[in-house]
Amino acid sequence: MAKKVFGIDFGTSVIKIFKKGEGIVVDEKNVIATQKKKIYAGGNAAYDMYEKSPENIIVSYPMKAGVIAEIENMRMLLDYFVQTKCFKKGMKSTADFIVAVPTNITEVERRAFDELVRNTVTKTRDVILLDKPIVAALGIGLDVVSPRGVMTVDIGADTTEIGIISLGGIVLSKLIPVGGNKIDESIQLLVKKNYNLYIGSKTAEMIKIELGSALEGEETTMRVFGRDVVTGLPKQMEISSSLVCSAVKEHLYTIVEAIKMILEHTPPEITSDIIDSGIYLTGGSAKIRELDKLISEETDLMVNVSDDCDNSVAKGLGAVMEDSSLLAQLHH
Repeated sequence: MAKKVFGIDFGTSVIKIFKKGEGIVVDEKNVIATQKKKIYAGGNAAYDMYEKSPENIIVSYPMKAGVIAEIENMRMLLDYFVQTKCFKKGMKSTADFIVAVPTNITEVERRAFDELVRNTVTKTRDVILLDKPIVAALGIGLDVVSPRGVMTVDIGADTTEIGIISLGGIVLSKLIPVGGNKIDESIQLLVKKNYNLYIGSKTAEMIKIELGSALEGEETTMRVFGRDVVTGLPKQMEISSSLVCSAVKEHLYTIVEAIKMILEHTPPEITSDIIDSGIYLTGGSAKIRELDKLISEETDLMVNVSDDCDNSVAKGLGAVMEDSSLLAQLHH
């Protein structure tokens, strides 16, 4: 491979770029602010403008449900990160890229990832696409090339991807349109319905992090600010954890049902491996309190939560870069 090697995790909410020999060099919100079709700000700086920008600045997420929704915006944003974070100023170099992509996407969507990376400002020599469940499993520290089957559940912003992995390949997988964003939307709707208070998506995410739990626990509250639905004036309210729990649970049960469906179709020999090792949870939304307990109660299986849920895919890309024989086994 070329001297410069980068791994990219195009998350719907966050983009991470891993540089061989250096680790994660980009860990920012996957958000772009444009003005007159040119980049105005990118990453965390653009996210700070979200739901606050004037009409002449458009702030958006170029990724939706794990795939590229705004190809030109994603290209501009990737160029911005490559130029500012991946190379020294003014330096041009040949580079190889390894990209983690969802399993159940179309050939057209896969090609879009390939073409996007090839069209960056750098001289791209090679682009390798790897299935995200395999990369995430590597990042957790699992052996994906042995005959022993493992089950991963990667809960992201827009999607949850469930994968059964053995011998370096995907035996079964399911991608469902449920993730952290759906939970945030439910919190927004419930707060509006129960408190006549309109809150933004950032506030809903904050509520989810502070009060969100998969199981009912001790009642706690949080003070939030929003706009009164009736008067249209600014207002502050105390939001209860029990309300948030009901908004969270609805979507978590959808994930549980998808896990059960995959288990029902898993070959018996792999099922015995999963009984031994359990289910591995990762992804940003895997940090919801008591989620592991809920899944364990519903499946009667042990549930392991990754120590570094947010970075499992990026770390997996790093593991592939450092081991050329592993890359050869996965890229067949």
